[in-house]
Amino acid sequence: MHGAPGTTKWSQLSFQQDVGAAAPAFGSAFSAGIKAVNGSALRDMLRMAQVPGMVNFGGGLPAPELFPMDRIAQASAQALEKHGWRAVQYGTTEGFLPLREWLAEHTCPGAAGVTPEHIQIMTGGQQSLDLVGKIFIDPGDTVLVETPTYMGAVQSFVPYRPHFAAVPTDDHGIEMDALEALLADLAREGRTPKFIYTIPNFQNPTGRTLSLERRERLLDLTAQYGVFVVEDDPYGQLRFSGEHLPSLAELMLRRTGGDPDRSHVVYCSSFSKTLAPGLRDAWVMAARPITERLVLAKQGADMHTPTLNQMIVTELLPLLPQQVDKLRHSYADRAGHMLAALERELPAGVSYTTPQGGMFLWLTLPEHVNTTAMLPRAVERQVAYMIGECFHALGGGHNTMRLCFSTASPQDIDRGIAALAQTIHAEL
Repeated sequence: MHGAPGTTKWSQLSFQQDVGAAAPAFGSAFSAGIKAVNGSALRDMLRMAQVPGMVNFGGGLPAPELFPMDRIAQASAQALEKHGWRAVQYGTTEGFLPLREWLAEHTCPGAAGVTPEHIQIMTGGQQSLDLVGKIFIDPGDTVLVETPTYMGAVQSFVPYRPHFAAVPTDDHGIEMDALEALLADLAREGRTPKFIYTIPNFQNPTGRTLSLERRERLLDLTAQYGVFVVEDDPYGQLRFSGEHLPSLAELMLRRTGGDPDRSHVVYCSSFSKTLAPGLRDAWVMAARPITERLVLAKQGADMHTPTLNQMIVTELLPLLPQQVDKLRHSYADRAGHMLAALERELPAGVSYTTPQGGMFLWLTLPEHVNTTAMLPRAVERQVAYMIGECFHALGGGHNTMRLCFSTASPQDIDRGIAALAQTIHAEL
């Protein structure tokens, strides 16, 4: 390389090292955004799950024995036979058109105004959150999150350097009076949050569901104050009790006469919890000015979601109702078994949520108990859980924990909850 305009000689680069020189100063090389990201507690939970005999309620994984493996194999062969080399060629950033057409029709049934242009295929739900953060958040922007909230969303947003503001929740989801007061306070300070991030259905980590009345009020308040809503709905199809509730996106489309371009809801969902997470197929439905910018952001991230995977998912779409029904029945049984074990084993003073779907429930222990400090003692009894602190963007939750019932057998639930109850008893 020569010293032509716009070029730099290799010898001038700051990381050039002589043989035997000290290691580069890696710490000073990394961006402030990535330095702000903490490691994922889920990764530690997955490592813990490999310990023989461990009952791990800490993970957030779908049940692998329920993956439709034979049908996935058939769909893979069908996709390759049907599409040939196109299945392994570069594809469009927006995503495989037949899949987008299906999602446009089925994400909000009856909303005729939704077209493939309102659908952006993503490489897993985590990419949806990352790229939504990328196109919306400037350093210092305010982002509203639930307390507690999904730790992966916080991890996705942190590199873009937002200021988080936490909204309290109860058994019916976001406390709307508190949200209204927070929005009013921010408005007086001249601050308009970029968006509020929410999981209305069977929330991760609590398993709670936002009531219909509160969904409507959330749309009212966010419209009044000019705040976008990022609706994360990976568990919405996994309802096993109670009445179906329309998504925030669906409710908003009813208000706009079915026109997505007048909606301030950014809807995110995925096939990870209904088909298989390794396929890494997810999508965002939003107004076209938003999906157009998501295309630009995704071009710089991974160009497009793997073409073959999108084609496989498209071949599997006729199976989806049957597969979802199987998941609902299985998760209903496992949740019921865990709730019965908690009722039987837990000491007084410990409360827990009763989910109507999804994969999680939430325990709150007496104030003096620290579930982070207690975890090693639980592991000694061969049971693990996810500590509650990591689901709080601004701290707190020291006496809480998340339990996942989706991957546990009845025998493991009985053994694990008994061991957990013994551990809690010892702390009281």
